[in-house]
Amino acid sequence: MHSPSGVELAGLASLLVAVPAVALLANSGRRHTGAARRAHLLLAAGAAITTAAALAGLLSDLFLAQRPAQLGSAVAVAMALGTSTLLAGTLVLPGAAENAGAAWRHLLDGLVVGAGLWFVGWVLLSEPTRILGDHTPKPGVSILLPAAMAAVATGLTAVLAVHAHRPRHITVRVAAGVTLVAVAATALSSGICRSWPGIVLLGAVLLPGGLVVVAHAVKIADRPVEVTGDITQRNTGYAFVPMSAMVGALGYHLAAGGVFDVFGFLGFSVEGFALVARQYLALADVKSYTLQLRHRESHFRELAHTDPLTRLANRRGLVRALREPAARERPRVLIGLDLDGFKNVNDMRGHDVGDAVLVEVGERLRANLREGDVAARLGGDEFAVLMWATPEEAMLAGKRLLAVLGEPYDTEDGSVFLSASVGVAGSPAPGDTGELMRDADLALRYAKQRGKNRVERYQRRYDELLRRHSVLENELRHAIEREQLRLVFQPVVALPSMRPVGAEALLRWHHPELGAVRPDEFIPVAEESGLINMIGSWVLDQACEQLSQWLAVGHDVWVSVNLSPKELHAADYAGQVAGVLQKYGVPAQRLVLEVTEHAVATDMDELIRRLCELRSTGVRIALDDFGAGYSSLGQLRKLPVDILKIDHALVAEPESRTGTAAPLVDVVVRLGHRLGLEVLAEGIGSPAQRAIVEEAGCRLGQGSLFGWGVPAEHLEAQLETARSSGSRPVPVQRARPATKPTAPARSQVIMLGPGMRQLRALLPTDPAFSEGEVSRTGDQDVRSVDAPREMGQS
Repeated sequence: MHSPSGVELAGLASLLVAVPAVALLANSGRRHTGAARRAHLLLAAGAAITTAAALAGLLSDLFLAQRPAQLGSAVAVAMALGTSTLLAGTLVLPGAAENAGAAWRHLLDGLVVGAGLWFVGWVLLSEPTRILGDHTPKPGVSILLPAAMAAVATGLTAVLAVHAHRPRHITVRVAAGVTLVAVAATALSSGICRSWPGIVLLGAVLLPGGLVVVAHAVKIADRPVEVTGDITQRNTGYAFVPMSAMVGALGYHLAAGGVFDVFGFLGFSVEGFALVARQYLALADVKSYTLQLRHRESHFRELAHTDPLTRLANRRGLVRALREPAARERPRVLIGLDLDGFKNVNDMRGHDVGDAVLVEVGERLRANLREGDVAARLGGDEFAVLMWATPEEAMLAGKRLLAVLGEPYDTEDGSVFLSASVGVAGSPAPGDTGELMRDADLALRYAKQRGKNRVERYQRRYDELLRRHSVLENELRHAIEREQLRLVFQPVVALPSMRPVGAEALLRWHHPELGAVRPDEFIPVAEESGLINMIGSWVLDQACEQLSQWLAVGHDVWVSVNLSPKELHAADYAGQVAGVLQKYGVPAQRLVLEVTEHAVATDMDELIRRLCELRSTGVRIALDDFGAGYSSLGQLRKLPVDILKIDHALVAEPESRTGTAAPLVDVVVRLGHRLGLEVLAEGIGSPAQRAIVEEAGCRLGQGSLFGWGVPAEHLEAQLETARSSGSRPVPVQRARPATKPTAPARSQVIMLGPGMRQLRALLPTDPAFSEGEVSRTGDQDVRSVDAPREMGQS
């Protein structure tokens, strides 16, 4: 024991400054969680170990009789442990590395740099260089171990300065503080070992300084940092710097006559093993990254070929399945499916319910697939199933799927009922995916056109129909400007006099190459392509112009024009009609707009609103093709119509079912009269049919018996002939039906549709048709009929 000098007391006082830094690190560790907490606790533990080792070593050197060499070695080991703990805390500090693997890579990179520094230091301190001369310390644990830790800490600081994430300055400050602690440990252990008070004081000053730097850097890190890494952004080019320095130093050392001793070998060995380990980790990173890329590529490829809603294949997935080689023993068949009326589900129930229905459709398709079949959702409510089967087997499968998809769909808002249309097509050639999908789509399209809720198999003639459809659409766009369209007029006569009192304007199209194109062929094309509004406007204009000419020369007639549902729902169609009437000075009551009974299948409230707008202009409305199967009695009472046109199928029935059709026509005529409507019988083609219509009390007739559609000048000649006969036209009025003795009344459901089956069940003496009122079943009311309105009068 000896009396402490002022230098030693100053060193002891300096070490006491490190105690608050240790306390600050410990308190910071308690305030954080997760990775930040672990890092701060490791830093606090390392600071405590180094501070305790330094205090213990200095106190032992001052007040206890200890051998300096052994005491220095003990201090070196203890402070090396503390420095290692500080380095570990630095590596796991948020922002230093994105994961444990990156931390190990940083450590190895620091070891590579540190080994280079160690080797250069060995060259500088050993023979023959010996830059410190006689002050060069002798090798020992008290110098080598803390010096090695200082070299590693310096290398790690350099690596973190390059690779640490934001906030990088905090991580670099912590690493620099740890480096100061490592240098202080070297000074303290070597100073105690060699009894160098000045070196001990230097270490005692550097140690609290380094800990204060660490504590301050940790304090300003206000929150943990989450980082993500990308190994493609990493590089190890800086490893060439220490390796080049080592090679250069070794060459200089050997050239100067130095000897490659155990310390040089140790430095080269550590550098070599560190580089090998670093290369191994780099290869492992590349392998892991490659596997991740493959997994992600597979995942995203699958997502790109999968419908996100139903988890079925999407269009890309179906095309991929179609491109796979087919089995030789079984042909490949594609079934196209489309839900009928699904748009109404989205409009009425909302898209959430619609999505739930689509998901259920996907589940039903998946449950009815065989092994190897592929179900896909192509978009919206369109699905497809790829099967390895014969066309006959595919037709059976299509019918089975039709039944499965037709079952109710239970949703939170109640059950949803849908039907489906199915098209089946076989593969014409291996790998011909485009043609197969087109064929299935064509078959599906014709299943829709033929009434829906059915299965259609592709036929080659569909291609011809498609090509003709395309040609008709293209040519129809220019038919008006090329003057290919014309109107013919079919007379409407008063019964029984058969005097013409009106005419129906019928559209005809004669193409110079295609010839005469039937209306039932080009009108659907016009409706599908959106040309119907343009063509309808032209028809309305031409018909009103011709009517104005007939009225100008004194002919007492009216003209009816057929109205498409798409025209009816066009914006301000009523204003368009009023404008045409004003343009040609035609009285509004002389124009009749005919609405097909099929339009009743649309939104009834909207239909009534549109018809009321038209009637407000003064024109009259006729319900065409009545009895075709869409109108019920309740709907007929609500519709604002003036004329009821009996479908030609009811009129033509007597010749095939004598004795049963007359009551049908009679029921419709009496029904129209009781509702205050004028009734017009269409399709009268024989005197027998005319007799039945007249006997039923119908006062207006139309059909081939009275004339086909003829040009305006021909009909005008008929009007001139009728006028020159000297008799006035018979006023066309609603007639009250005569009372006829019939069979006893039966209770019937009064429903006109679908078709004529329910109409046959009505008898003429049904109480629903009693004079002056119309009965409605159930909770419906009873209304009186106003006096009949006249038609065809000026």
